[in-house]
Amino acid sequence: MSVRVLGLSDLHVGHQPNRTTLEALPASPDDWLVIGGDVGESLAHLEWTLDLLLPRFSRLVWVPGNHELWTTGDPPVGGVAKYERLVAACRERGVLTPEDPYEEVPGTGLTMVPMFLLYDYSFGPEGYSPERAVAWAVEGGILCADESRLRPDPYPSREAWCEARLAYTRARLEALPPGASTILVNHWPLRLDLVRLFRIPRFVPWCGTRQTEDWHVRYGAEVVVSGHLHMRSTDWRDGVRFEEISLGYPRHYDGEKGAAGYVRQLWPPVAAPPPGGFGGPNWHR
Repeated sequence: MSVRVLGLSDLHVGHQPNRTTLEALPASPDDWLVIGGDVGESLAHLEWTLDLLLPRFSRLVWVPGNHELWTTGDPPVGGVAKYERLVAACRERGVLTPEDPYEEVPGTGLTMVPMFLLYDYSFGPEGYSPERAVAWAVEGGILCADESRLRPDPYPSREAWCEARLAYTRARLEALPPGASTILVNHWPLRLDLVRLFRIPRFVPWCGTRQTEDWHVRYGAEVVVSGHLHMRSTDWRDGVRFEEISLGYPRHYDGEKGAAGYVRQLWPPVAAPPPGGFGGPNWHR
């Protein structure tokens, strides 16, 4: 019997309303839950969330978002050292991370692929350097807090860390058996055309990398999962389903629905393909 794969990201449990709504999330003990990043800013936020959810699901899968990677603590810990502490906390609890062997979801034939890829500013205007992309965003009144809070140590820059993560993840994906079908999970969207930020369009430089635009085809994805945008959607590209699964800050969701109202079923699919088939316009919900 196959299990369901459910997903929710951007829990932001540093906000008390989010903690309260997450505490009310019903158990689904036969199913897997994908946690798509931005659980909170501290190791304590992640540990609290995992300890809350572990008894409620058969398997947890976690990928980091930018908020988890912010430098926190006294003394401050950031960069790769912070990421490694987060991974260690997950492993102590048996939670699947981007550093662990990929696993097949029981009864589905699908390989679960949690990824940590970061961003390289290339979602900004084409041809812009990272510095110019940031300046372009600032001209529009936007500056991501990552610029002061997400240290890339020991890498010289966030884009250098992104490049290293891309190389590491490509090598692992290319080692999968030929014809493997996957569920790809990353906090940041894999495609620029899925970034819809109507109120803050110049936030895009911090939303991903153009180097992953074809990964859904190249690596046999049945569904691609992301968060980060706080703009829930279902999209189809090349016959592959893309799910944005954010909860978001308290202002981004209806508290009366609770977290249960925003959990996405990632597998088996519940979203229908676009009317008229995949040859028509791209479709999203």
